[in-house]
Amino acid sequence: MPRRSPALDRATPGAIAEAALWILDEEGPGALSFRALAERLDVSHATVQRRCVDLAGLLDLCTEHLAARLPDIPPTADWAEATELRFSAFYRLLVAHPGLLVLRGGRPWLGRQLLARLVEPALADSVAAGMSAAEAMTAYRRMYLLTLGSAAFVDHRDPAGATAASRAALAALDPAGFPVLSAGIADVLPALTDHEVYYGALRQLIEAARPAAS
Repeated sequence: MPRRSPALDRATPGAIAEAALWILDEEGPGALSFRALAERLDVSHATVQRRCVDLAGLLDLCTEHLAARLPDIPPTADWAEATELRFSAFYRLLVAHPGLLVLRGGRPWLGRQLLARLVEPALADSVAAGMSAAEAMTAYRRMYLLTLGSAAFVDHRDPAGATAASRAALAALDPAGFPVLSAGIADVLPALTDHEVYYGALRQLIEAARPAAS
């Protein structure tokens, strides 16, 4: 029987993902490295690299770890309710970990867990509700882009900081060139960090895509 490695036992994919997300959430994306992970897990740099290979592999590991938390939607839910539940849950995962979004950038979210827990059931529900496969993919893509963009646009874990930075930027504008922004700062700023802006837009997309058969 091959000898088990205590280091590999500690550096499981789940443990690496949890440690990486902790670093991202508490110290920021600039603090994430294989060395920092190795120190947190009390293993060697090489052990972490054996699990992840490179930064892209590490980010994929984190994404899959989070995607596994997406909820199972009751089969009794109608199409609109199931769609809102799925994308709302995805949005909450994303806004909870802004550092992961920063590092992933434009990389596609195509891991097996996300495909199995979000993409496939969302498309299957849409087709079952009367959409063609092309219509289902178009509706999914619109909601996916809304969700990803809404989560990445501002650090929702620090709304006060995001508001203060935006206020400073708007206050520095020349009112002659930006009359609406300059005069309406108090009205513009709340929408930047208001989660209801996302939820309202999601519901509008859902209503616009609602299959007649549903």
